[in-house]
Amino acid sequence: MKTTAMIIATLWSSVSLADNCVYDCPTGVAGEQIERSIYTLSNNANTKFADWVAYNVTSETIDGPSRSRYWKADPDIDSADTLEPGDYTDANAILSTDRGHQVPLASFSNTDDWAMLNYLSNITPQSSTLNQGPWVDLESAVRSMVSAGQDVYVVSGPLYEWTFGELPEADETHTIPSGYFKVVITDVNGWVEASAFIMEQSAARADDFCTTEVTVDEVESRSGLDIMPSLASYKESSVEGQLGGLTASLGCS
Repeated sequence: MKTTAMIIATLWSSVSLADNCVYDCPTGVAGEQIERSIYTLSNNANTKFADWVAYNVTSETIDGPSRSRYWKADPDIDSADTLEPGDYTDANAILSTDRGHQVPLASFSNTDDWAMLNYLSNITPQSSTLNQGPWVDLESAVRSMVSAGQDVYVVSGPLYEWTFGELPEADETHTIPSGYFKVVITDVNGWVEASAFIMEQSAARADDFCTTEVTVDEVESRSGLDIMPSLASYKESSVEGQLGGLTASLGCS
């Protein structure tokens, strides 16, 4: 028999999953799914990074105070399946990488659970020029959409298409991504629009994220994921097969 606490936990899990994902969470790869109040992710025990993260940015989650970056191993993932802070030692000096958030800290700075974004399950070694250039520009554009009055769903994750390097002091086997995708989605009373982007670790700081737009179909083909598995089939071609769904809203011409 389920206790009251178990029932509450089950209900909370369902609520957080529904809040973080639109048209259900991505499918297509096997991983350990972690559901939290402000994001859901699927951890890959082989690469040691999340295959995807899903989150919902709203006017209530943004515009909080500046938050600290205190890195911590994810307490809900076995230590053999994720990285620890020491694994990133000398990564910036040797690889020119940052500890890049997959779910951005600034998008949830106004929430009580913001510190969960500093768990290393939500972090990858991301080239500094990408992280501090077109990637952060896209994240800022999403928040600008939210400030303008739209709730926005995002699915983001890594790609492994060429060899980038290895963390010099990591004591676990791992695979650093060669690039990343981000799919930005809105759903207004069933009217769904989306724009997708793929950026490489070799990106320059001055690169324009708008030039990296691809279709959702391309993201799915290259990642092996179904980004919105319960999206009605009659909507798929217009939402996932075409460019430009939200590019104007994101500040792209």
